[in-house]
Amino acid sequence: MSDLRETRLEKAKALKAIGNGPYALRYEPTHSAAKLKLDHQDLPNGQEKDIAVCIAGRIISRRVMGKLAFFTLADETGSIQLFIEKATLEKFSNSSDSFKQISDLVDSGDWLGVRGIVKRTDRGELSVKVHSWEMLSKSLQPLPDKWHGLADIEKRYRQRYLDLIVNPNSRKTFRSRALMVSAIRRWLDERDFLEIETPVLQSEAGGAEARPFITHHNTLDLPLYLRIATELHLKRLVVGGFHKVYELGRIFRNEGISTRHNPEFTSVEIYKAFADYTDMMELTEELISSICLKICGSTKINYQGQEIDLTPPWKKETMHDLVFKSTGIDFRKFDQDINEAKAEMIKNNLLVPENADSIGRLLNEAFEQKVEANLIQPTFVIDYPIEISPLARKHRSQEGMVERFELFIAGRETANAFSELIDPIDQRERLVLQQFRRQAGDLEAHVIDEDFINALEVGMPPTGGLGIGIDRLIMLLTDSSSIRDVIAFPLLKPGSGSQ
Repeated sequence: MSDLRETRLEKAKALKAIGNGPYALRYEPTHSAAKLKLDHQDLPNGQEKDIAVCIAGRIISRRVMGKLAFFTLADETGSIQLFIEKATLEKFSNSSDSFKQISDLVDSGDWLGVRGIVKRTDRGELSVKVHSWEMLSKSLQPLPDKWHGLADIEKRYRQRYLDLIVNPNSRKTFRSRALMVSAIRRWLDERDFLEIETPVLQSEAGGAEARPFITHHNTLDLPLYLRIATELHLKRLVVGGFHKVYELGRIFRNEGISTRHNPEFTSVEIYKAFADYTDMMELTEELISSICLKICGSTKINYQGQEIDLTPPWKKETMHDLVFKSTGIDFRKFDQDINEAKAEMIKNNLLVPENADSIGRLLNEAFEQKVEANLIQPTFVIDYPIEISPLARKHRSQEGMVERFELFIAGRETANAFSELIDPIDQRERLVLQQFRRQAGDLEAHVIDEDFINALEVGMPPTGGLGIGIDRLIMLLTDSSSIRDVIAFPLLKPGSGSQ
């Protein structure tokens, strides 16, 4: 590697000496690779068009054969061949060295700008017949092998720029992600939702069961937390009189890393006054199916070899019913006899965690162990135990449950929604119970946010709230198996050689 780098450094010095780079200030292309291919798709083999074009991109491959050279130039839209002829270069550049310089001093990986005309070779390859060229940026390190790409998966994530250069599917994934984020915002904006930004640095990290990252403000000598949700501040906005609000942005949770989890991720939270969780189900169906249609061209997609149909309406089942179908255990019959419930779980080969101190928590454990991974088609799992949903409104007819749903697709939670709890007395009581759990060692339990409770006491209208995981949704729409494939720069443990 060091010898190759030294060779390229010498070439950079040679380019500087002849006044051609090696690092240009600017360049002004007139065309892209995709545009040229589209505009000249009917050009016959062996024909040229005397139309001036200027294109810029990275040289991906090169072949020099006597007085001819063929380079492949790639820009953001695709790639195109450069047809480089010694006589043509000498004619238009008024230099007998121009062909030798491009042959000897330009390597794969270099950024090049070229001017010329369009030509289709006798073999049918649309090309730019080069009249002149300019070095825009000299690459000092060789690209990964064209055919094998980056075999080291970890290196793909650590050096994403290399992955994007050699892997068109990676570029496609991140383009799709950008289009999806834009489409979600547009969809909400068109329905009169306002995006209002909320603090990333917070004095209390609330709105979810998660362990926060802690930092410190030097001037105020104040401990602060990176937000774990946008929920509590968006609800404050509803209290303040905004009927439809949302925020799409980064969330930070000090948790483990897996194919589904990254400590820094993106979500959109949406709040609609005068609505409940049934309204949010309809909103979720319409939003996700519309986005899928826009990004994928259909509401039927293939994910990891399975066809998934996102055409509404979607299946709705209670957590109780799903657990009963999968395990044969009806948690409604235990009447708070937690020991009997635990015994029944053990009998059915289910693990019983030590901190499961209620029937509701045991029900949720059974669901996570036996049901969740099998929910492949979009399914609204409705009516959750109150113990695990401290910010959701009590169910209007089911004792011990709340009006909450989670949307599962391909065995993963993709969205979470409530009929929001707006009773400040009930909210305080539930957060006090959460505080007890926190004091007992549960670092993911909710904290008591006094200002939020005060906002509820000022008065909050009936409201439906919804959160959608952007990373998991784009995993689904791009057939990506790991969350690291859809986050441009995922958090990684420093590798060898890192400082």
